[in-house]
Amino acid sequence: MDGLSEKMGGIVTKQALSKYEKGASRPTVVVMTKLAAALNVKTAHLYTQPTVTVKLLAYRKHVSLLKRDQEVIESFVAQNLEERFRLQELVEETSKIKLPLARFKVTSLADAEKAAIDLRKIWNLGEAPIANLIGLLEDRFFHVFEIDTPSEKFDGISAKAYDEEGNVKAAAVVTRRGLPGERQRLNLSHELAHLVMNVAEDVDEEKAAFRFAGAFLAPSSLLLHEVGTKRSSIQINELLILKKRFGISIQAMLYRLRDLGVINDSTYTWSCIQISKLGFRKNEPEPLPSEVPQWLKQNALRAVSEGLLTKEEAEKLIGEPIVEEQQFMDRRAFMKMPLDYRRKIMQEQAAALKNHYEKLGDKEDLGGGGIIEY
Repeated sequence: MDGLSEKMGGIVTKQALSKYEKGASRPTVVVMTKLAAALNVKTAHLYTQPTVTVKLLAYRKHVSLLKRDQEVIESFVAQNLEERFRLQELVEETSKIKLPLARFKVTSLADAEKAAIDLRKIWNLGEAPIANLIGLLEDRFFHVFEIDTPSEKFDGISAKAYDEEGNVKAAAVVTRRGLPGERQRLNLSHELAHLVMNVAEDVDEEKAAFRFAGAFLAPSSLLLHEVGTKRSSIQINELLILKKRFGISIQAMLYRLRDLGVINDSTYTWSCIQISKLGFRKNEPEPLPSEVPQWLKQNALRAVSEGLLTKEEAEKLIGEPIVEEQQFMDRRAFMKMPLDYRRKIMQEQAAALKNHYEKLGDKEDLGGGGIIEY
């Protein structure tokens, strides 16, 4: 509250801000404008109801996560999903988006395994490892975003956005930023499980979600082909190869092999002890690069290009400045120009592109004597 008051130039006290938050009083227009600017949102966002209501699903967290941290995370998720849905409405025909939410009935852990297999079939993924999980989820209209939190006690969360009639309009899977790729992928697959499964009350939903995540990232048919159906031991170096192949951690792979009966409980326990002795429990060797969500930035830029958002609105949405680049003009308008003028424009564009690629270290020949031909 002190920080927000200071960012607003001290025009209101933290006590006044607290009253606004609790609904005990209402800010003036001037204060509302300052408050919106400090929070980096439109003024209208502070006094209009959102078009959707966000509900959080499974909250995978350690018991010691502070309530304050939990509230911050939940507020972040709700606000971001609301904003992404507004953008989605601008660029997509949302009525045609069908999400497989609560589609798979799970009455046992074996059902969770089958749910992962069935979803892969619905999405035509075959049995191959998933090269880019975030790209896959975004292509299927699941919003993916990360949250900056200093607390290592937060792993992930999933959420749905409902309209006034109670229809689900959007869904999101969220993980903590800065995790290695193997942990990031498992977290997101785990949260996806909470969205697509309909778990019976007598089934441990967390165990079912882990089973789904393992099966989704490492399908049993391919994994058993790689390692065999029965093993009395398995080498660390082999686990590292499997880690790169399927994009999941050594520990998750061991858990998966035990689930499939490839290794027994004693082999699993012994392997976990060896991992701890090597210091791999917290920091595994050869971490995989994190995947990067692209949907928000790509569609914000698209909305700017199509005149659906201003540059300033898009910058607030993606949280970074948009660098203006030289635009290619409409072909028909271009062809109506005099020939000499067209050549001059093409030479300027070619020079700009060449300079751009040289800065990137890519000095390939653009062809046509430096002129891009239409």
